[in-house]
This record gives sequence, C-alpha cells and structure tokens, in this order.
Amino acid sequence: MKARAIPVDPFDLVIFGATGDLARRKILPALFKRYCAGQMEPGARVIGAARSELSQEEFRNLVRESVEEFTPERARRPGMLAGFLDCLSYLPVDARGSSGWPELAAMMTGDRVRAFYFSVGPSLFGDLARRIREYGMVTEQTRIVVEKPFGHDLDSARALNATLAEHFDESVIYRIDHYLGKETVQNLMVVRFGNMLFEPLWNSQYVDHIQITVAETVGVGGRGDYYERAGAMRDMVQNHLMQLLCLIAMEPPAKFDPDAVRDEKLKVIRALDAVKPHHIVRGQYVADPTQPQLGQGYREEVGNPRSSTESYIALKAHISNWRWAGTPFYLRTGKRLVARSSVINVRFKDAPHSIFGAEAGQHSNVLSIRLQPNEGITLQVTIKEPGPGGMRLVDVPLDMSFAEALGPDGRDTADAYERLIMDVIRGNQTLFMRGDEVEAAWAWTDPVIAGWQSLGDVPKPYTIGSTGPLDADLLMRRDERRWRGINP
Repeated sequence: MKARAIPVDPFDLVIFGATGDLARRKILPALFKRYCAGQMEPGARVIGAARSELSQEEFRNLVRESVEEFTPERARRPGMLAGFLDCLSYLPVDARGSSGWPELAAMMTGDRVRAFYFSVGPSLFGDLARRIREYGMVTEQTRIVVEKPFGHDLDSARALNATLAEHFDESVIYRIDHYLGKETVQNLMVVRFGNMLFEPLWNSQYVDHIQITVAETVGVGGRGDYYERAGAMRDMVQNHLMQLLCLIAMEPPAKFDPDAVRDEKLKVIRALDAVKPHHIVRGQYVADPTQPQLGQGYREEVGNPRSSTESYIALKAHISNWRWAGTPFYLRTGKRLVARSSVINVRFKDAPHSIFGAEAGQHSNVLSIRLQPNEGITLQVTIKEPGPGGMRLVDVPLDMSFAEALGPDGRDTADAYERLIMDVIRGNQTLFMRGDEVEAAWAWTDPVIAGWQSLGDVPKPYTIGSTGPLDADLLMRRDERRWRGINP
C-alpha cells in the first residue's frame, strides 16, 4: 500500500536555533524526507537562523551531516540531497538584538506561507515574536511554531501564552507535541470513530480500566540540568501522556476540525479528578551493582547526591463524566526501564457469566495500541485451545503490525515531525495544542506536584533495566489488577 504525498504550496520556513540539537536530529532530516517524497514544491525555502557565524557552505555541510546521521539509508533517495541543500539558506541572527533582522526581513518576499519555527528555549519566544512583527514579516499567511516545554507551571504557562498573544492570534500559533504526530496516535481516532465495532463498547459499562505506558531505556544523559527542574511529571505526564489520555477518552467531535477536536480534549482535562496522594508512585533509577556496565544511577548522572526528582511516575486517574465514571486510568512513564515501549492498553470487562466453568480460568479482551517502536494494533481474544483435551480456553492476539500489514510503506511511516511540519504549512492545527488546553493541563498537574512536595515525598529506587519500583505494582494490586508487560 503506497502512501500518497500530496505536495504543499511553496513556503518559507525560518528555523530559529537551526544549529541546535532538535533541528539537527529531527527538523532538518524530516524536511529532507518530505523533499524526497515530493511534498516540497520547487521554490520552497528553508532558512536557518542562529547566533553562530556560519557561511552558507558551512551550514549546508552541517545539514548534510545531520541528514546522513539521522535519516535511515533506505529513506534517502539517490541524488536528492544536493537538491535539498539548494533549498537552504543561513543567516546569523541575534534573538535579543537587531543583528541579522533587517537581512531576514529582506528575504521575506511574495505572498506565500511564512512559518517561523522557534527551536529555542521558551525564554526567547517573546523576543522572537516581537521582532518578527517589528520588522514587518507578518502577513495573513504567517504561522508561529513553538516547542515544549510550554511553561513550568500554570503561572508560567499563562505568562508564555500572554507573551505570544501580544503579537499573534491563537489561530496562527502551533504548539508541537510530537506524540500527536505519530501514525498510531492518529489511527487511535480512526479506530474509535471510524469503526462501529469499538465505539459502542468505549465506556465504563464495558471497559474495566485503561493503561497508558511510555517506557524509555535511555537515562537523562545531557539533559540533567533540565530534568532536575522538570522531572517525569512535568516532562512527560503533563503533555505527552495527557494528550494520549485525551484522545482515548474524549467524546466524538462533531467533525474532524481543529477546534472541534481540541474542544473535546479540553473537556476531558477539565473533567479529571484531583489525584489522591496514595494513587501516585514516584521512582528514581539506581545502578545495578551486578551489572555495572548498564551505567550510573540518576543521582550520579545529574551530579546531585540528594536529588528528589522523579525519573519514573505511575498514577491512577479518574474522569468524572458519564462515559468514564468509575473507570480508572493508569498512567506510567519512566527512564532506564527494561524496554523502549509506548502503548495504550484498553482492558475490557469480563463476561458477566462464564459457561465454561472455573477450570477454564479467567480470560479477558484487551485492545493494545502500540505507538512505538513497532507501531500497530493488537486485539486479544479468547478461543478454545486446539486439541481433544476438553474445553480449554486461551487468549490469542489478532495482530496488525503496520510494517507487516502495509508492506514496506508501513515500515517507513512518516516521522512525527514530517507530518506536523507539513500540517503547519497547510494551516491545519488539529494535531497541535491550544493555549487553553495547555493551561488546563497545568491546572491539573500543579496540585499533584504541590501535594508530594508538601509531604516531603522521596522517589522510590528502582534498578536500571527493571519495570520500575515495586510500589507501582502494589498500586495495581490494591485494585486487584496488574500492569501489562513492557515489551519492545
């Protein structure tokens, strides 16, 4: 099944922070892949802007190295890189001064889409937004793209939104959460709202509980300073896991329209109950003395022997509305776990009466939506075990791996940044967070953090390469449930 790449109109994309890690690893390789797919029309321009004093040739060499390092070889079409590099320009620009701005403004000509990507820290958002307007670069076709973190708490998020709102209307601000650009995340909406099979069962009458897991094998690495200020709650739960929760729990929007979808997501966040302290488990990874080759513990990595920042968090949440009353949502995320895996598991209730007797055991239906690394959907169903030994029941998966079901094109599904950047150019905000959505998420998150800080809670240790602290298992066992396995 060949994926179609529909070309977008010629555009100018200015990347502030073009020499930074995000641009090198994600943005520029994503643009190259869209160029190879034929989605960038002739005349499209990508303009890098940063403090570094680079020549055009030096910048293009940097991009060449980024593409070769971070683009799979099978995704590189022979002879295309030279053409992509011809689309690139570079300008040294001082975000807080005047250097480079007149030259950048002079490059912005014609009536075409102008997208300004703020691949920089939030402290520079206001300076960049103000200068874009001051130097006359704003037209009806202008869009602003900003990356997380969208604030550190509710107050800072409000201040950040207010800063952007001074210069741009909400309708042209694109807040990227790359999880929303994943193929399977979008398929989640199609599974729910495009198949009559599931939607009638998608409620507390039939669903026992839902688990959302985002597990990582990597540690904090070079992000130690940032992570000490953020922790897993701010870095992952407040945005990534919250967005997955919204998509799995929201009501069907009237139409697949940006504001209609985001209105329903906002209702979910506002319906979330406050999380009780005994429904939260925080953890911090420690070195495994039997396997020192696995690396250092969290405190050693960040250089803070007294750190109380969580690298793992598990919690139970409830949504107070008619659809989900009484159905728990279990969320967990952590670093240095046994495998890299992002999955949503919808566990349906048992049949009200088993006609097969106690010896048949307990069996359940589980819908698993795998976001990474092996994107796909699995439905666990109960069947009779083959053989003449009587009525023995087993659970088997009906498995659809994108790589297998869709052939080579399923294996090479577009990276989240490819999809999101092209949506910016098209002017489609469906997969981007709105300002009130960000603030509502912080309004729910802040009391959770304040609660454990007031109690002086210390994260529970868990060994590198495990599934997390024992207390997270106890959280489920108290409800006579268990976590699904973390599988690659």
